[in-house]
Amino acid sequence: MDFDALKGKAEELLNEHGDKIEAGVEKLGDVVKDKYGHAEQVDTVVDKIKDFVPDQPPAPGQ
Repeated sequence: MDFDALKGKAEELLNEHGDKIEAGVEKLGDVVKDKYGHAEQVDTVVDKIKDFVPDQPPAPGQ
């Protein structure tokens, strides 16, 4: 398996769809908080995951 190619593809997806990934992580965090509690810890993990997503340029018209 070519891990460099896999890493490149993951970075490409993060760059192209970072906004959707961040929204999904937020929703997942809400589900986990509702089911298990521990809101502060979940928020910390969500923030750390979002740190891996590159900043997105503003959408056209914003």
